[in-house]
Amino acid sequence: MKNIGSYPSVRLRRNRKTEWSRRLVRESNLSASDLIWPIFIREGKNIKEPIKSMPGVHRYSIDKVEKLVEKAISKKIPLIALFPNTPVSKKNANGSEALNKNNLVCKALKLIKKNFNEIGLMCDVALDPYTSHGHDGILKNNYVDNDATIKVLVKQSLLQAEMGCDVIAPSDMMDGRIGEIRKSLDKNGFKKTQILSYAVKYASNFYGPFRDAVGSKKSLKSDKKNYQMDFYNSKEALREVALDISEGADFVMVKPGMPYLDIIKLVKDNFKIPVFAYQVSGEYSLIQNAINNNLLNEEAIVESLISFKRAGASAIVTYFADKIVDKLG
Repeated sequence: MKNIGSYPSVRLRRNRKTEWSRRLVRESNLSASDLIWPIFIREGKNIKEPIKSMPGVHRYSIDKVEKLVEKAISKKIPLIALFPNTPVSKKNANGSEALNKNNLVCKALKLIKKNFNEIGLMCDVALDPYTSHGHDGILKNNYVDNDATIKVLVKQSLLQAEMGCDVIAPSDMMDGRIGEIRKSLDKNGFKKTQILSYAVKYASNFYGPFRDAVGSKKSLKSDKKNYQMDFYNSKEALREVALDISEGADFVMVKPGMPYLDIIKLVKDNFKIPVFAYQVSGEYSLIQNAINNNLLNEEAIVESLISFKRAGASAIVTYFADKIVDKLG
């Protein structure tokens, strides 16, 4: 760094003396346009079901979803992410419910797209909400088979696009799935459908509350370390992102968020592509529980989200989206 002077002629605190001055010199900003709101859906009618592991977050029956969409639009949140809690009776080893035109995600897509065009819809592409074993793909000899899984994911992606999904979001971490999904979408008339690749998804310990929310926690008897990334690695993330960009990804995701701010910055500094971050369920629950116990105040939420922006994230998936948006400038 070049010599920028010295005290007492230089006083950095002068720019911090008032709120208006601090606002003028801020290097990072956060607005509703930076937020993606994840919503959990379930079967039934007129249901708003609390999720114990995620205080303040609920599962909603589909008839409740329209009100949530209206809320998101009114708050100028640009994108909603849908996650299903599939009944155990509809799960099997192959996750075939993912290809059912009347599954929860498809029903929600049709309902929302029938009545709203001014907000984007993002759908998870993976089999863990639908498999009886809780893994993201097809098991063969207790190992997730990459190529067999891709065949199902391609069909799942195409079905979601047909139902109106705007952003296909493969979170499974199978090698080569972005390219195959892109080919299928293009071939079937969905060249404008975007792909958000979970290019950098670590085998993290911060996913527990989410697995509880979608109903896969109890069924998962092992870990996902043979397909999700090793959290000891960072440079490997660059290889993952490079491959997914070459295969047709429009944006890439780093997941989890705060424990991986270095990875967000690494990806942002090396690629000219929008980088999204996911403030995952474990991060959310830690912060919200601390707020509920008066150990943190709500400004900690904004502080956590700004950390993503400082690191270089273009947008953030966060369960705080609907709660915090009114506090943003």
